[in-house]
Amino acid sequence: MAAGLGAGALWGLVFVAPRMVGHFAMVDITAARFLVFGAVSGLAVFARPAASRWPSRQQALAALGLSVLGFSGYYLLLAFGIKAAGTEVPSLIIGTIPIWMMLLGRPADLRMRTLLPGLLLTGAGIALMVYGAWSAQQGTGTGTGNGGGARFGWGIALALAAMVSWTVYGLLNAAWLQRHTELNATDWANWLGVVTGLGALLLWAVAGSDVATLRSRPDGTLFIAVALASGAGSAWLATILWNIASQRLSASLCGQLIVSETLFALLYSFAWDGRWPHATEWLAALLFVLGILASIKAHR
Repeated sequence: MAAGLGAGALWGLVFVAPRMVGHFAMVDITAARFLVFGAVSGLAVFARPAASRWPSRQQALAALGLSVLGFSGYYLLLAFGIKAAGTEVPSLIIGTIPIWMMLLGRPADLRMRTLLPGLLLTGAGIALMVYGAWSAQQGTGTGTGNGGGARFGWGIALALAAMVSWTVYGLLNAAWLQRHTELNATDWANWLGVVTGLGALLLWAVAGSDVATLRSRPDGTLFIAVALASGAGSAWLATILWNIASQRLSASLCGQLIVSETLFALLYSFAWDGRWPHATEWLAALLFVLGILASIKAHR
């Protein structure tokens, strides 16, 4: 439980990272984060004994597929979604992952009707947050008249795609780890990191900005700091913690802990903006938390 909550607290940081370094392209932010993840993982791999250093072919292929679903592909979708729709709504959309993991990975003896209160509360919270964000856009002149509405809708669509990607990753990764109990959680995180880092290098080479362009942008030091923090903390350390939780808890119960990611993401976002939540945001967050708690109660 502690490992899952710790992973959520670290994951929450990635929701404000694109806003902190808004002068940089989303591809560059994604590639930098996962290049750091790959570098840290590579150093950790070579620190291990040679006999347990490298994965088998089957493990390598599994790590490749899961790295796209849970890391590079997921974060690229999320980063573009945050850029288009802000932090609050995408963070709440991602925060429904515990519900989807419960529905898709629930024990056979858990009846669907017991999950209905949690689903309704969570849906109401998300609808309220979307309404509040939409109203704020209209009030600031960024509504549908100048394409702001379409941009906001596109951001929500990208966040939904990111949610689907990570839900599939969470279910498949948990099933893989529980079938292969001989795997060390840290080793598996390192292998995922190496594969993700190689993918990030390819992404940067194909679609990223050149070095001269990166150096010309403002806030370069902050960009490096964000890449290091999100790569080493929100990717490498968080993945180790999540693997520990995934090996020791069922997929449906483990998924409930992701609510901490949403709560920390909202906390970090409001701190970065230097403001308290509005009334609709307080209510939406309350409904969201009540929905998760109701789902946990139903699961128990």
